[in-house]
Amino acid sequence: MEVIKITIANNIKKVKENIDASLKKVGRVDEVQIIAVTKTLSIPVIQEAMEEGMIHIGENKVQELLEKMDILKEKPKYHMIGHLQTNKVKYIVDRIHLIHSLDRDSLAKELNKRARGIDRILDCLIQVNISEEESKFGISKEEVLPFIENLLSYEHIKIKGFMTMAPFSQDEKVIRDTFSGLYELNEKVKSMNYKELDLGILSMGMTNDYEIAIEEGSNMVRIGTGIFGKRNY
Repeated sequence: MEVIKITIANNIKKVKENIDASLKKVGRVDEVQIIAVTKTLSIPVIQEAMEEGMIHIGENKVQELLEKMDILKEKPKYHMIGHLQTNKVKYIVDRIHLIHSLDRDSLAKELNKRARGIDRILDCLIQVNISEEESKFGISKEEVLPFIENLLSYEHIKIKGFMTMAPFSQDEKVIRDTFSGLYELNEKVKSMNYKELDLGILSMGMTNDYEIAIEEGSNMVRIGTGIFGKRNY
C-alpha cells in the first residue's frame, strides 16, 4: 500500500506540474480542476488519492458510483462523467455534485423532475460531440442553441458549462480543433447573455490530451490513468 501511495502522490504531482506548464504556455492564470476518474478502482486506492487532495472523483457508470457512495459517504464530490440513463437518475440525484453528460431532453426532464422532488438545483454540463464521431454521445454543436432553449424552462437544472471528448487520434490538430471548437461555442453562448445559465466550466481533456485541452481553454480535466496507472480490466 505504501508503494501505491507513493506512486499516486508522484503521479498527481506530475499532473499538476503539467497543468501549470500548460497554463503558463498560453498565459493563463486561472485554476484547472482535476477530476480523478476512479472506475474499477478499489476503495483503498481511491482513499490514497483523496489523501493527496483528489476529492473530486468521476465515474462512468451509476452502479459503480453508488457502490463508492455507500462506502465513502459525503467525503468526495461525485461527478457523473459517463452516459446517464434516465432510469438511473433517481439513484444519484441527491448526492451528485456535477453531471457532465446532459445530452437529451428526456434526460433533462427526468433530472428536473427528480431534483424538484427533493427541492434541489442540479448542476449539469451539456455534452457536445464536437468531433461528430458516431461512437460518442453528445449533441452536435448545431443542436446546442435549440437544446438550451428547451432547457430554460427547467427550474431545477443549472447549466454550468460544456463537456466534450476528443477523438483517439495521433493527429494533434484534430484533437486541438475539437477543444478549440468547444471553447468557441462556449464563448458564443456566453455572449448571448442567458441569465439562466452560468457558463463557467469547460470539461475537456483526459490523460492523453489534457495538456492540449488546457492550452485551448479547459478548466476541468478528467484524469484516470495519469493518476492511478493502467487498469487491469
